[in-house]
Amino acid sequence: MYMASQELNQALWGAANVMRSTMSADEYKDYLLGLVFYKYLSDRQLYAVVDLLEDRKPDSLDEAQQIYEEARNGGDWEDLAAELEESYGFAIKPEYTFTALYKAINDRTFTTDQLRQAMRDIEQGGQIVRGQKPYEDLFEEFDIDSKSLGTTPAKRNAMLSDVMKELAHIDFTQYGADALGDAYEYLIGQFAAGSGKKAGEFYTPQAVSELITRIVTMGKEDKPGFSLYDPCMGSGSLLLQARNYISEDCQNTIQFFGQELSHTTYNLARMNMILHNVPFTHQHFRNGDSLGDDWPTEEPTNYDATVMNPPYSQHWSAAAGFLTDPRFQSYEKLAPKTRADFAFLLHGFYHLKNDGTMGIVLPHGVLFRSAAELTIRKHLLENGSIYAVIGLPAGIFFSTGIPTCVIILKKDNTDRSVLFVDASKEFRKDKAQNYMDPEHINKIVEAYKNRQDIDKFAHLATFEEIKENDYNLNIPRYVDTSEPEPEIDLDAVTADMESIDADIKNTSSELLGMMKDLTFSTPEIEQSMSKLIKILEV
Repeated sequence: MYMASQELNQALWGAANVMRSTMSADEYKDYLLGLVFYKYLSDRQLYAVVDLLEDRKPDSLDEAQQIYEEARNGGDWEDLAAELEESYGFAIKPEYTFTALYKAINDRTFTTDQLRQAMRDIEQGGQIVRGQKPYEDLFEEFDIDSKSLGTTPAKRNAMLSDVMKELAHIDFTQYGADALGDAYEYLIGQFAAGSGKKAGEFYTPQAVSELITRIVTMGKEDKPGFSLYDPCMGSGSLLLQARNYISEDCQNTIQFFGQELSHTTYNLARMNMILHNVPFTHQHFRNGDSLGDDWPTEEPTNYDATVMNPPYSQHWSAAAGFLTDPRFQSYEKLAPKTRADFAFLLHGFYHLKNDGTMGIVLPHGVLFRSAAELTIRKHLLENGSIYAVIGLPAGIFFSTGIPTCVIILKKDNTDRSVLFVDASKEFRKDKAQNYMDPEHINKIVEAYKNRQDIDKFAHLATFEEIKENDYNLNIPRYVDTSEPEPEIDLDAVTADMESIDADIKNTSSELLGMMKDLTFSTPEIEQSMSKLIKILEV
């Protein structure tokens, strides 16, 4: 069934609602995203079968399933399976397609072992690319036997069946890569909203991704083979933004490079790329520790752009041996063990081409902290490496409420000037979360592009000015956003005081008159009141 984008998003989120009452967003995201991805591959294969056998599009998934089963029973299965492997990278047996399993659910013959086998068949398919099958281990985190799905096999069967029923009426072949990929991104964003601090492991808000990508692709929108690297790629959302800003003629030539420490998130990024129809030959990804194990080390090792939203103030080894590592050896000191922020920055900068641009999100502390971080910051500024510092609004990340900044770096900034932008007020508040809208992003990008002073918003600081500030990059030192105190009208204040004084006198006079008219039950009370009246008359 075809749905508009908003309807598709709602339908997918409806499937998530089946699991929301029994497990956290960080748990159920792996199951729902895995099932969405499996159904996408299954639906695509069913349409491919009809195209191969009858050179046409089927009227429905049910019709395609019937044709597929007939081909299996007719003895052409081996040739058909080989053709599917060759053209589409995998061959799900007819009895293990999503459509077949949905029928089994309705017939009450479905077992979780069928779903397990379906996913295993996908993982084993495809031609090896750079030593790995394209779908290898993609469903590794999809633990069908997890008690999170249910405490007994029957309950787990029922849970998965209910989710699959919610997805069954969506025909994923009816959507282009952008629409389906955007729906997948929508789900990732929804999961991030419910995952709290863990959201930082796999999601960068779309507005921040857009801001960074517009800057790092500026002037290279028409470059064929544009290369982009994210050493902390999460779900791949930040990488994929490049497709929106590289020209249409060059979009399909972008080369994506990324590394991710979490295996679960690494697989999420791979699924995200496939759903956005990024060719396997353009995906260069690795599951590993970017700081501890530098990668890539084989050509190419430098890229047109580096983008990154690393974990903030992460602990790392900071072992003395890193001082001889080419990524860090030119900066005299290493990032502190308890704050790897500059280690991530230097890693990404090392892999940037001489004419490239890097954008990284970091906490404000990197702008002004002393000791080793001051030494590193000083080297970067003396080399002209820091090109711009953009202060973002607080509360725009799901994983933290602290204010953050985007640091833009270049290797060809010969005058060593730094543009400071205070965008801390560029947001729209919605309940507990702040959001940057297109007008906010456009304002920042225009200021970056023009590189000129804007009152209370931007300032282009010379290297000498920064040096005079002892290499402190704290934004308020360069962009004054304070408002002048309003002038006090002394005549008006005097008039107000006279008016208030007159009111007090009138009220006191009225009060004394009423007190003198009072009568008292005893001489003692009358004597006490007389003393009080004398005090008030003074």
